[in-house]
Amino acid sequence: MRAYPVNLRKDGKFILVTFPDIPEAVTQGRDRTEALKAAKDVLETAMDVYFDERRPVPAPSQPRRGQPVVEVPASLSAKILLLNEMLHQNVRPAELARRIGTSPQVVNRLTNIRHTSQIDGIDTALRALGKRLIVDAA
Repeated sequence: MRAYPVNLRKDGKFILVTFPDIPEAVTQGRDRTEALKAAKDVLETAMDVYFDERRPVPAPSQPRRGQPVVEVPASLSAKILLLNEMLHQNVRPAELARRIGTSPQVVNRLTNIRHTSQIDGIDTALRALGKRLIVDAA
């Protein structure tokens, strides 16, 4: 899973939340707990923009000692890997659909973070791009 470091800074009555790796994700909370809950929501919303605009999602940087992080769900992590690989190889949904024997709509769902996808479908798509999805319980 990907874990994105979070910057928390007191800003008047609120705690300002920013992400060094995802500059579009900015939010706030009244206290640390509320700020971190809002951070998870704003991170997923910002990633939705990357997906809609078909831009690569930046990888998370290494957090500093004691720096809080927001973990991205495993399904979203897999979708990020798929989107980034498609963009890296310049493979459009129609081409990937042809390679795996399905429709472009199915591929579009695999790269839509709001759509629930089977992990096997993401793995199949990554294999068609010459990659493997490896899940490791560390």
